[in-house]
Amino acid sequence: MDEAFTNKILLVTGATSGIGRATALRFAAAGAGIAAVGRDAAALKQLGDELAPSENPFLGVEADLSFAGEAERVVAATVSHFGGIDVLVNAAGHIANGTIADTSLAAWDAMLQINLRAPFTLMQHALPAITERRGNIVNVSSVTGLRAFPGVLAYCVSKAGLDQLTRCAALELAAQGVRVNAVNPGVVVTEIHKRGGMTEEKYQAFLEHSQTTHPLGRVGKAEEVAELIFFLASDRAAWITGATYSIDGGRAQTCAR
Repeated sequence: MDEAFTNKILLVTGATSGIGRATALRFAAAGAGIAAVGRDAAALKQLGDELAPSENPFLGVEADLSFAGEAERVVAATVSHFGGIDVLVNAAGHIANGTIADTSLAAWDAMLQINLRAPFTLMQHALPAITERRGNIVNVSSVTGLRAFPGVLAYCVSKAGLDQLTRCAALELAAQGVRVNAVNPGVVVTEIHKRGGMTEEKYQAFLEHSQTTHPLGRVGKAEEVAELIFFLASDRAAWITGATYSIDGGRAQTCAR
């Protein structure tokens, strides 16, 4: 077993599905204790049960990061349980359709709350614990943070904001030995699009179409993104900070289609 993170603690949001869940499993395989944050109590228990054979310390924190005060509570629970935080991965996310003409203010606010304000407040509250251990932060952004795409206006803006938050925080925290990076996936098979209102039939059509929009000819896997997150959080990336890493099968190199 890779034990590079033995005695270290990962706090990961969006841990009950997709990239967040894959990240929790990857860090657990490296010996880390896991503080997993999600809205689904049953899914959190299932993740804890799956990690139980590895005997990794585990804390499931049921929280809805769209509510004020939840970020502070999540961090406090993690520090109380484990004594500190080494790595924060902001993987919770939300997507919904909308254009400049028809995006309501409520939809705009909901998007930025989850995709930008929640990572910001989690970073703020976790900073003392992370600084104490000279840890690091990895934000899960999107190819839409780097390029414009039609029909998902608020999502694109939220991810572009997250990229800039990553760069600004990296610059400010470098003197304290804290690194901050982001990953920018293309289309990855997760539940986010269906949670955003896409039917199963439309989602399957979307995945099939995405094979033509990603130059490598396929969509991504959550485990592939988790592997990049793991690398950026590890000592192998000790001289990397403020980076926004594309992991998108070449999607960012193409025109919108």
